[in-house]
Amino acid sequence: MQALAFPSYHYNMQLQEGKEYIFDTVRKKWVRLTPEEWVRQNVVQYLLQVKKYPAALLAVEKEIHIGELRKRCDIVVYKDAQPWMIIECKEMNVPLSEGVLMQLVRYNTAFCCTYLIITNGSYTWGWEVENGAVKELNEMPEW
Repeated sequence: MQALAFPSYHYNMQLQEGKEYIFDTVRKKWVRLTPEEWVRQNVVQYLLQVKKYPAALLAVEKEIHIGELRKRCDIVVYKDAQPWMIIECKEMNVPLSEGVLMQLVRYNTAFCCTYLIITNGSYTWGWEVENGAVKELNEMPEW
């Protein structure tokens, strides 16, 4: 896939006790602005503004259970009341390695999503999983 062309967006940010926070429009709360959070918020706005995904069908930092472990998926997109896509975000200086993909595949054991996406904001890779076959995507799926 190609790099995502993030839309121009005015993010609400504030400083609290010397730390930067950004307002997450999906979770409707202030969250600590980290390099990974910056990528996550840009991906969310890309989905909402460019791809026109409905905000009500996005879950950010969705908790899942894999056996005894509790993990958090960066972004889960729902369609027809079922998880449809998982997006794993990394900060921009983290390479999109096989380890990142395997993390996403493990998360997908809890969901069985059709689309799996990894991004560090600079690069994005995606796959469609259908009937056991995996196909690399050329672009983010349309809503």
